[in-house]
Amino acid sequence: MKRRRPGRASLSTDGLLLVDKPAGITSHDAVARARRALGERRIGHHGTLDPFATGLLVLLVGRATRLAPFLSGEPKVYEAEFSFGVETSTDDLTGEIVRQAPLPSPEAVREAIVTLTGTFEQLPPAVSAKQVRGERAHAAARAGRPLELRPVTITVHEWTVHELTPHRLVATIRCAGGTYIRALARDLGRATGGAAHLVALRRLASGVFRVEDAIGVDELQPGVKVPLRSPLDGVPELPREVLDGEAVARIRHGGTIAATVSGDVGALIDDRGGLVAIGERVREQWQPRVVLQDPGERVARDG
Repeated sequence: MKRRRPGRASLSTDGLLLVDKPAGITSHDAVARARRALGERRIGHHGTLDPFATGLLVLLVGRATRLAPFLSGEPKVYEAEFSFGVETSTDDLTGEIVRQAPLPSPEAVREAIVTLTGTFEQLPPAVSAKQVRGERAHAAARAGRPLELRPVTITVHEWTVHELTPHRLVATIRCAGGTYIRALARDLGRATGGAAHLVALRRLASGVFRVEDAIGVDELQPGVKVPLRSPLDGVPELPREVLDGEAVARIRHGGTIAATVSGDVGALIDDRGGLVAIGERVREQWQPRVVLQDPGERVARDG
């Protein structure tokens, strides 16, 4: 079994890190900075942002990366700025102009917003991370071989309009995961009988996490302490089963324990509030599916 490096606290780099990504770097760049700052290779992000976009990135650090399948991250909340009159190859300001059209009236825009609220089909952007037979759409498009993408079902809960002129729209959009705001810009333009593209995007929230609680990437420096959130904060909606010492040991070794709280999936925690595992109910037992604590960790803590 691979041993953790001497001198590291058992859970010092296991948790969630909220980062406010600036424009001009990729989500992977932000992850790389966090890896250097924390000295931890096991870091991933939960929901990417385009390089021109800013705002909240939820980073999973250390063993918390195992939680990725269980983090809903919904709803997503964005502040977006759309420019009317032009449609681009990428549906945003980074693409080439592919179509121009007259500017829409404010009334036409408000009517189009109504049609783009609720649950409906959305065609992903031609330049996106969608895959067809293992090939990324953005790679194929840049190679001159655009893929034939299929519409996907998305949900837009609400638009809050802050500014609307013949030239632009600024709005806060609350939506479910999988929604492309770039594609909303494209479709908004078309729904008005005109054209539009996305010129600015900022993620304000992802699930229970807010950008105002995030740190800037400049704070990700080796030797500088950063505020890691508990892995348990990532699954606030799950019922919690508190384990005694014997049950903790069984779960860490992959054994089952009796389920005393309701739910099909639960957060199994120790008496200190630490997340031991995510369990799946099998009849009246919790079967661990993702274990976040090593079998000998309590012994190492208690000495």
